[in-house]
Order: sequence, then structure tokens, then C-alpha cells
Amino acid sequence: MPDFNGLGMNIGNLSRLSRALTRSISAENKTGEKGMGAMADSGPFSNAASELGRGWKVSPAHPIGAGETYIMADVEGSGAIQSMWIGGHVGRQLILRIYWDDQENPSVECPLSDFFACGWYESGDNATKGPFAPLNSIPVCVNPNRALNCFWEMPFRKRCRITLENIGRKTYNTFYQINYTLTDVPDDAAYFHAQFNRVNPVQYMEDYTILDGVEGWGHYVGTALQVGLNGANGWWGEGEIKFFIDDDKYPTICGTGTEDYFCGSFDWVVDGKYMPYNTPYAGMFFIWQPDGLFTSQQRFSMYRWHIPDPIRFEKNLKVTLQDLGWRSDIKFLPRQDDFASTAYWYQTLPTARFPCLPPLDRLEIYSLPD
Repeated sequence: MPDFNGLGMNIGNLSRLSRALTRSISAENKTGEKGMGAMADSGPFSNAASELGRGWKVSPAHPIGAGETYIMADVEGSGAIQSMWIGGHVGRQLILRIYWDDQENPSVECPLSDFFACGWYESGDNATKGPFAPLNSIPVCVNPNRALNCFWEMPFRKRCRITLENIGRKTYNTFYQINYTLTDVPDDAAYFHAQFNRVNPVQYMEDYTILDGVEGWGHYVGTALQVGLNGANGWWGEGEIKFFIDDDKYPTICGTGTEDYFCGSFDWVVDGKYMPYNTPYAGMFFIWQPDGLFTSQQRFSMYRWHIPDPIRFEKNLKVTLQDLGWRSDIKFLPRQDDFASTAYWYQTLPTARFPCLPPLDRLEIYSLPD
């Protein structure tokens, strides 16, 4: 009998047999039970399927009303989420939360767009409001049109509950597919976490906090950052990222610059213009420049996945980043831009309570041109 549990999938172990069970949750099979998909008699597409009947795309989406929290998945047992696809509305009006093993506090709490590292991307029901840029990386990809995908492995031992809260002012049809396995989870497998933060503007001469308050044993696996310039022209990315590990007074890890941390260099400028890039583990994939290079009101999206090089901690972790540019006399300028980030990590339970998310008016992205 095979003893491989079906976790940690990669091209090197695809040939291995396993007793792990494959299941999938969607609006067409909300419980993920075996043989229970495509059985809806009513749903958002009932009229379109009225001449075809059950099994013909009756309920591929679920409408989430203003103020409603929808339970996307509630799985009991031992296993792992292996991929998620979400389509429909993209924006900070929808809040994703994931709870592990009957915890009261979520281990993931993040606006939907920011969880998928595309915080500046916002779509209406039938059209894109904010500029779209594809994100192509190993654990996260954002594809045309409004297709949010992640492949983070997320093990659980007793239960997994995933919710989507609509803090907006209208109903959104949400399409989704959550693929998971039911299998044995090893004792050394930690739980996936993700936390959002936004400060607009960053306070003068204060470091921006990407993550703080983490308590437990684990490892940090990624950062997504959205930056909006608030008025000062010039280059903004001189800030150092700092990782304070296990009660550090001064950081164990201190970076050399923001673009360096995201695996770029020298302002990302090639031939007088910013050069976006997508790679398996790092990228600066979205730029919006209304007035040209080094002018105000620019916006950037970037990611850095610590998959080959996780940052390990045994008690606690704090991560900060400076918002730093240049003065005209070639001295550093502490800036006050719009920073929003998502931190990704694995750790043991329990999960410490996250700071409260800002209300919608503090999350909202100001309108961008189509």
C-alpha cells in the first residue's frame, strides 16, 4: 500500500500513487462531496439553462449581497487546500478569511485582490475599472479576465472554513473553485497565514509595518506590496526591508533597497523607463504612470515569494519597510506614500488576533482611468 500522502506535489513526485482523496468545492458542489456536482435546480443562470435542465451550468456562481458573509467552504477532516480559483468581481470590497481547526480567529484575513497580490486591480461586473496586468508566478497568478489563482498548499488537521465577506454596497456574483485533498497531515506541517495592512499616508520618519504580532514557530514565505505615490516626485524605493526574528532589537535581516528586495535593481529603470517583470519568485508586474517617469501619482504592484529561502522564526516575527526617496541636495527623503501589503507565512497554532481591517472608505482605491 502506498505511504505517500499526496502533499508537497511537484513534477518530481507526480508519478507516485497515493490514497489521498481529491475533492472540489464550487457553487455547483458547495459541500465538495463525491458525486454531488452539477445537481443544482436553481441558481444565477437558471434562465440561461431553462431549456437544458440540471447539469447544464445552472449555478456556476453565488451572489453575495452587501453586508453578507458567504461560507465558500467548510471541510471537516484532515487534508490540505491545493489550489483556489476565484472569478467575478475583483477589489477590496470582498474580504477573504480562512479559519483552521475551529479557531475563533482567522489565519487569513485580506481583501480579495490583495490576497492575490493585485491590489490596484479593480473590476466592475462587466468591465475593468483599474488597469489590468498579468501576474505570472509559481504560487499566484492573475490571468485575463478577472481570474485569481493561487497554489499555496494549506494543510489542516480537523477543519477548514473559508468565507468571503462583502463590505461593499452592491451584490457581486462570485465564481470559485477550491480544490483540496483529504489525507494524513504530518506532525511537522504548519498552517498557512496571510495578513493585510494599509497605511495612507505612511507617517513621516516612521517605518511601514508589513507584519507584527506574530507568535509561534514558523517561517515567512512571501510579501505582496502595492505602492501609490502621494505627491512628491522622484524615486521612492530606497527603503530597507527589515526582519526582526525572535525578539530582535535590531533586525537579523536588513535589505539594501525596496527594488532589491523584490529581486530588481537600480530603480527598475532601463533605457529611461520602468521595466516590469514577472518571474517564478519575484516581480514588479504593474506600473501606472499618468505623467511619466519619476512623477507623482504613480502606482506599482510587486511580489516576492520566499519559497527557496523561507525566513524561519521560533517565537515571533516583525517585518517593516521604509518609505524613502531623495531630496534635491542628494540626501535621503522620508516619504509619505500609500503603502498596502500582504504578508504570507506558515506557523503553528493558535493564531494571534490580527489588527482590525480598516473600513471600506479607508480601503477604497481611488478611481483609475479605463
